[in-house]
Amino acid sequence: MTARDGLPHAPMLALDDPSWTTLRCAHGDARGIPALLAQLDGARGDDCLGEPWQSLWESLCNEGGVFSASFAAVPHIVAILAEAPERATPSHFLLPASIELARAAHDAEIPAHLIDGYVTALSRLPLLAGLVAAPDWSELMCSAALAATAAATGQHAVAELLLEADDIGAVLAWLRAE
Repeated sequence: MTARDGLPHAPMLALDDPSWTTLRCAHGDARGIPALLAQLDGARGDDCLGEPWQSLWESLCNEGGVFSASFAAVPHIVAILAEAPERATPSHFLLPASIELARAAHDAEIPAHLIDGYVTALSRLPLLAGLVAAPDWSELMCSAALAATAAATGQHAVAELLLEADDIGAVLAWLRAE
């Protein structure tokens, strides 16, 4: 099955697969993650700080830590973005980028049965960023998409810079003053 970007979906753990209970998140087992991911399908494009995003962030990328459920969730987040790019939020890009940065920083091991789905989903982010690009993007949306592209292509330092630069104008002013 392909999405609007023309690429096949990444292999992913079905939301009703009982093995979610064997995966870990920040709060213990990941049995609640599939319900949160299912809610993303109907989430409004401008609601990236509300539910279910808030709970997903707290569960999957808590204080820089990542968990086995984080790697299982990324293909779902990317698939939802691919199916409805017009409803993209910064979190569609920021959460996968943050998970990848945390994985790299902590050398976290991806469970073998989740590697293909995770890597395939990450590889789709640059193309999806291009598909959803719009002249009226906010600075946050642009930074999020660029950070996801950088993280997906192994440019972790660039992604981290984009994620940490809360005020791009201030960073540019500081750089120009040097």
